[in-house]
Amino acid sequence: MSYAANIHYLQQHEIDKTRWDACISSSANGLIYACSSYLDTMSKNWDALVLRDYEAVMPLTWNKKYGVYYLYQPAFTASLGIFGNNISAKLTEDFIGSIPKKFRLIEIALNAGNMLPNHIFASIARHNYTLSLNKNYGELHSAYRDHIKRNVRKAQQLGCTVKKNISIEEVINLSKPVMQFTGVKDEDYIKFKQLYHYLLAQNKAAAYGTYSPDNQLVASCAYFFSHKRAYYIIAGNHPNSKTIGASHYLIDAFIKEHSSQDILLDFEGSDISNLAFFYSSFGAKLETYPFLKINNLPFWAKWIK
Repeated sequence: MSYAANIHYLQQHEIDKTRWDACISSSANGLIYACSSYLDTMSKNWDALVLRDYEAVMPLTWNKKYGVYYLYQPAFTASLGIFGNNISAKLTEDFIGSIPKKFRLIEIALNAGNMLPNHIFASIARHNYTLSLNKNYGELHSAYRDHIKRNVRKAQQLGCTVKKNISIEEVINLSKPVMQFTGVKDEDYIKFKQLYHYLLAQNKAAAYGTYSPDNQLVASCAYFFSHKRAYYIIAGNHPNSKTIGASHYLIDAFIKEHSSQDILLDFEGSDISNLAFFYSSFGAKLETYPFLKINNLPFWAKWIK
């Protein structure tokens, strides 16, 4: 069955945001990144592909440079792709095939619910780690690797404390030294702060910090909440945090607070082996999703890219 004839390209001003958000909300693979408010804030521009009457949707986050239109992955947006129910490999194929040809370069992350026919499209498997918190804290803690347990005890014995509702600016300031190597720009942080405060007003965001005994912020992070997920959206750590187990203690405190709840802790990655090992050490399970790469640039631009 081909869906292509029923998939329509809409520019941003043509999108019915109410129907869009209803689709994302009811989708089995719905994610906060695909909500219209998130896209409006974090993406430079976004259009969409829509199946019939918003039965399934795909945001197209785009920009234009040197006269060339391209699709890209916005900052603080781990994955997008096709959202809906019963997403098949054929539906995924037809959505990607319906992307307008004016987008000459495509480098976007789909989501774990998208089955990508690799024989048709070039993609890379990206890695994420998630942890279901629907067990009591004792069971969750027992699944930690030993080095996590040791570091949590170390932070406790040293007298570290975890505080909630710290300022997002403090988290960002600690994260910048590391995030600068990932291509995140100052304008992205400005947009992120705007998004954070928007979600905070709806009780969909929270920031945490671990403080040393002398009240120095040594580890910090912020979470977004939606679709029964807690997204570990940003983290910032002081160099001193590594020796006192501050980050381990911070994540453990969140797990303890939200244990026995129907929430999936989404660590948002990573393909970096050290981070992957760190997240998996809390008992988190691997979740893969495809990163789509299509390069139809002119030969000279393709060579440069």
